[in-house]
Amino acid sequence: MDRRDFIKTTGTAVAGAALGRGARAQTEIDTSERLIFPVNRGWRFSPSVVAGGHDVGFDDSKFDRVVIPHTNRPLPWHGFDDKDYEFVSLYRRRFRLPGHAHGRRIFVDFEGAMTASTVWINGTRLGEYKGGYTPFSFEITPHVKFDSDNVLAVDVDSTERPDIPPFGNQIDYLTFGGIYREVSLRVVPQTFIENVFVRPKDVLTGRPGLDVLCYLEGPAGAGLSLEAVVLDKEKVIGRAVQTVAVAGGPGEPITVTFTPLRGVTLWSLQRPYLYTVRVRLLEGNKVVDELALRTGFRHAEFTDHGFELNGKVLKLRGLDRHQTFPFVGQAMPGRVQRRDAEVLRKELKCNIVRTSHYPQSRHFLDACDELGLLVLEEIPGWQHIGDAAWKDIAVDNVARMIERDWNHPSIILWGVRINESQDDHDFYTRTNALARKLDSTRQTGGIRYLYDSELLEDVFTMNDFGWPLKPPNHPRYLNTEFVGHTYPTKSTDNDAVQREHTIRHARVHDALASNPQYAGGIAWCAFDYNTHFDFGSGDRICYHGVADIFRLPKPAAGFYRSQCEPEEEVVLEPAFHWAAGDEPTHFGVALISSNCDHLKLYSKNGEVWDLLAEVDPDREQFKYLKYPPFSIDLFGAKGWWKWGDLRIDGYIKGRKAISKTYSGRGVDQQFLVQPDDTQLTADGADATRIVLRVTDEFGNVRPFANDAILLKLEGPADLIGDNPFVLIGGVGAVWVRARDTAGTVRLTATHPRFGDKVIDITLLPTSAEAV
Repeated sequence: MDRRDFIKTTGTAVAGAALGRGARAQTEIDTSERLIFPVNRGWRFSPSVVAGGHDVGFDDSKFDRVVIPHTNRPLPWHGFDDKDYEFVSLYRRRFRLPGHAHGRRIFVDFEGAMTASTVWINGTRLGEYKGGYTPFSFEITPHVKFDSDNVLAVDVDSTERPDIPPFGNQIDYLTFGGIYREVSLRVVPQTFIENVFVRPKDVLTGRPGLDVLCYLEGPAGAGLSLEAVVLDKEKVIGRAVQTVAVAGGPGEPITVTFTPLRGVTLWSLQRPYLYTVRVRLLEGNKVVDELALRTGFRHAEFTDHGFELNGKVLKLRGLDRHQTFPFVGQAMPGRVQRRDAEVLRKELKCNIVRTSHYPQSRHFLDACDELGLLVLEEIPGWQHIGDAAWKDIAVDNVARMIERDWNHPSIILWGVRINESQDDHDFYTRTNALARKLDSTRQTGGIRYLYDSELLEDVFTMNDFGWPLKPPNHPRYLNTEFVGHTYPTKSTDNDAVQREHTIRHARVHDALASNPQYAGGIAWCAFDYNTHFDFGSGDRICYHGVADIFRLPKPAAGFYRSQCEPEEEVVLEPAFHWAAGDEPTHFGVALISSNCDHLKLYSKNGEVWDLLAEVDPDREQFKYLKYPPFSIDLFGAKGWWKWGDLRIDGYIKGRKAISKTYSGRGVDQQFLVQPDDTQLTADGADATRIVLRVTDEFGNVRPFANDAILLKLEGPADLIGDNPFVLIGGVGAVWVRARDTAGTVRLTATHPRFGDKVIDITLLPTSAEAV
């Protein structure tokens, strides 16, 4: 929204002393006039814009009833045409505001709709927003009625319009369509808090401080003040109050400063400690407006000797993430978005993720804050730079990205260059200048594949798919893509392919560890993803991930998992499935990702386990990794030809720390069904993944199982996915999405040989939307 009639301070408030134990913020005050009404349920949807569809009196009873997040067309997980979702659709939502909202300003806030949205209220056109990945708002104050229903209507153009980033040429991913992020009505007083930037400072001095930059909008009245409170859980550790006065020009924030704050715990990967900052706009003792948000105290900086977090060098190790999912594109709710952060941090042990190639869900970023997963966030785009108007939208995307996300401690770098684009001095001078003006605490980067391109950013962020890697050519250097399309790998590929895929990831990280000037590497990519016809493997999938499109790991994922400390988890992940001839001639080299320091491999001959080999980490091939993979040629091992079950024992400092067994029989033995969650909220949108697997008798996936699984869902929920679902690489997944009725949902998954598996999911009641 435009900032106008801004207010700024007559000075800067400083709070010097922490409050005593058990102190609380001021409570003898009236309630804030701010009201937030989610409007995600009760929408009506038409796949085309119809005559009269924006009018209040239009009969939309024949439209589909949908809940946001919503995809404009459900799709197969692969093999579909992007033209299937490229159309203009119409969404309508009726609402009636409570009487106590009268006299206040009213906005409708969209977190994301793909790609261009024309918004109408009660038949009046408010305007068009161009962009699918950044939030936008319209003020509807002059047009709302309090004595009858209001109708919000949105034309959503999901075509690939060349006037809007990332479009204008080829792009190697799909954008899908619909209102795929949440919508709300925001009711605020005439003068209100538009945004707050909480800016920790001096965090390594032992006397950390905090600047709270408050952006206000609206006319100033007499007696206004701002109160900022810092909370550690329920305990107040700092408070400051500052009077405000009318300012002549727009855009300048009021800065409330806290220094020092005592007893502050730093935000780190191991302990991602978060604080709450509450800001109130007061008129006397009356709370006019209020915002509460989270922050973390940490110092993050790219240097000429690598990346530092809180003054300690940290080698970055991560994966790029697309936020698209099978069947529904980008329209997954908060729980599913957060789950991706858990997969990256807890299962793949990454310490950084790049939001390629656009700002991603706030739910995902919230989870990164909570889990200790660092983030490189970048603006929408892929190689192409458009005309002047296109560039203006891209510059605006920089502002919207930063102003939405500047309070996330997990974010350490702003990507302000169109991914893999050519140099454009004037354009990127603008994007860098804006980023630095808005946020002086973070460095900028720009994802490139041109080694000799102009550096206007603080960090040279380089996609390097070659081997050997290019040496750093700037003091601050981060590898942001590698492997990926140079070695696409499916979960059904043979052992030789899986081994090479794993080696390629491991050798890059080994090279990155060889030189402290490499800040680290973010590989392409975490998950397989949908793409256009001129990319990928011919079925509209790029099989570039270390996990498949269902977020289920391939063997290369085991390498990333194995790089954690054994104190966190002892990891042993073979880069093969145990089969005598699933590569040319015979099984040969066993590649095993592990953070153990010694392995023993056994083969079962009858009831006896025969020692095949003992092996230490392969430091000849991987000289610099702390936890190199293990590599051994079993072809020459004594007794290898007596094929049987395989057991691998992992040792740390002489003690057996882990043991895994793999069947040599070549028989599918079990059908397993595992939900990510067994409780959902009955809000019409909440969802959870159901993983399907066929395994051997020891729980290892059988990669050539391709059975059709029949699914039966009973209760107030919907199935997202194919039914029957045909396993791919022995695995697969569907999602269960709750309806808006509490109760119990039962999913019965039937395997043609192993019979039924039953999963029960409880849907917890939730309040109805208020408007």
